[in-house]
Amino acid sequence: MAVDVTMDKIVSLSRRRGFVFPSSEIYGGMGSTYDYGHYGVLMKNNIRSLWFQTMVQERDDIVALDSAVILNPLVWEASGHVGGFSDPLVDCRTCKLRFRADQLEQSACGRKPSKHPGEWKECDLTEARQFNLMFQTQVGPLEDSSATAYLRPETAQGIFVNFKNVLQLARRKPPFGIAQTGKSFRNEITPGNFLFRVREFEQMEMEYFVPPADAERWYRYWVDARYDWYLKYGLRESMLRKREHSAEERSHYSSGTTDIEYLYPIGWSELEGIANRGDYDLTQHTQHSGTKLEFVDDDGTRYTPYVIEPAVSIERIFVAMLVDGYDEEVVADRERTVLRLHPAIAPVKAAILPLIGKNTDMAEKADALFQELRRRHVVEYDDSGQIGRRYRRQDEIGTPFAFTIDDQTLEDGTVTVRDRDSLAQERLPLDGVARWLGEALEKPWRTPKA
Repeated sequence: MAVDVTMDKIVSLSRRRGFVFPSSEIYGGMGSTYDYGHYGVLMKNNIRSLWFQTMVQERDDIVALDSAVILNPLVWEASGHVGGFSDPLVDCRTCKLRFRADQLEQSACGRKPSKHPGEWKECDLTEARQFNLMFQTQVGPLEDSSATAYLRPETAQGIFVNFKNVLQLARRKPPFGIAQTGKSFRNEITPGNFLFRVREFEQMEMEYFVPPADAERWYRYWVDARYDWYLKYGLRESMLRKREHSAEERSHYSSGTTDIEYLYPIGWSELEGIANRGDYDLTQHTQHSGTKLEFVDDDGTRYTPYVIEPAVSIERIFVAMLVDGYDEEVVADRERTVLRLHPAIAPVKAAILPLIGKNTDMAEKADALFQELRRRHVVEYDDSGQIGRRYRRQDEIGTPFAFTIDDQTLEDGTVTVRDRDSLAQERLPLDGVARWLGEALEKPWRTPKA
C-alpha cells in the first residue's frame, strides 16, 4: 500500500532525527533559514561528493573551480542581475502581507486563507512593482554607494569571469566544462515548503563550453545524463519527468531549457534545470570588462563558445531523496518508519550493535569491529536501549545494514547482519564483515518502493 508522504512528515522526521532544524531557533528563528544536524551534514556531503565524482572525477573534460561569494559589483551589472534579477510584487494594505504578482493563484489571503489575494472583499492590493532578489552588503569601513556589493545569487558568474584563466591553465579546449559547488543567496519574498525555497542554499553548477554548431547536441546530452543520474541514485522513474520550457517561458538568452522535475508533496516542481545559454554570458563579460573571452583554435579560428548549464541546489536533491525514501509499514504488529535511501546517499552505512550493551565481552568485540569499519566508512556504534529500538533508530536515518554482536558471536566468531529494506538476516564471519560491507555498498541498488 502506497504511503502518503506529506511535507509535514518529512519535516517531522528531519527534526526528530537531527537532519535539519530551524536556524536561530532559541531566538524565534530566521525566516526560511535552516541548520543541518549530524545526519543532515553527512547526507549533504554524500550528495555533493557523488555529484563531484560524476561531473569531475570520472571525466577528463571537466575541471573544478571555487570562486568567491562576493564578486566585483560590475560582474552583476554585466550579467543583468542588477537591472533584471527581480520579481513583481504586490502588497495588501489590509493584511500587510506581500505576494508575488505572478503567483497570486498559489498564495493564500492573509485574512481569508481559503481565498487567493485579491479575491476577498477586504483585499486592497497595490500595483505590482519590481523587487531585486540580491542581498546587498558593504565592503570596507565606509557605508556608501562605492562600497556596495552583493552576495552572489548564483555560482555561474564566478565561472564565466574565470573562463580565460581556466582555458589557459587547465589546457582544455571546447567541449570542456567548469564545475563548482558553493553557497548562493536570494532574498526570496515568498520562501517556504521547508528546504524547497530558501534564502541561503548550496548550488552545484557546471558550465559546459562548446562550439556553437554542437550546442544543441550537447544540450540534449546533458538533459539525459542528469536525468539518468537521479535514477542511478535511487529516485523512482515514476516520480521524475523532463519538462521543456516553451519559448515564452525561457530566459531571453536561452535557446533551450529543460527542467528535470520531481513529484514533491507540493506537486511537480523543478529539481534541476539544464539550459542552452548560448554565448550570452561570455559576450556580456567581454563587452563590459574589455577582456576577450573567446577560444582561439590551432588554425587561428576564433569564436565565443556556447554554454550548456546543468544547475541544481543540494537542498532540492536532499528533499527529493527524503521524500522518495520515506516509507511506513507494520512489522510484527508495530509501525516502522524507514528511509529507504540509496546506500551511497545514506548518512550512515552500517550500525554496530552489541545485543546486550552491558555485556563486556560483546561490547569489546563490537567496539573492535566499529574501530575497524570506521577507517573506511561512516558507521555508528549504539549500545543504548533494547535492540528493537536501536534497529528502529537506524531505520529512520536510513542506515542500510546493522551488524549485531550476540552470544553466538562469542561462541563461533560470527555476527548477524540485518538488511534495512528486506529485514532479512544472515550470519557472517566476524573477520569477513569489512569485506562484505565494502562489496555490499558497491552493488547496484533499486528501491523496493519501485
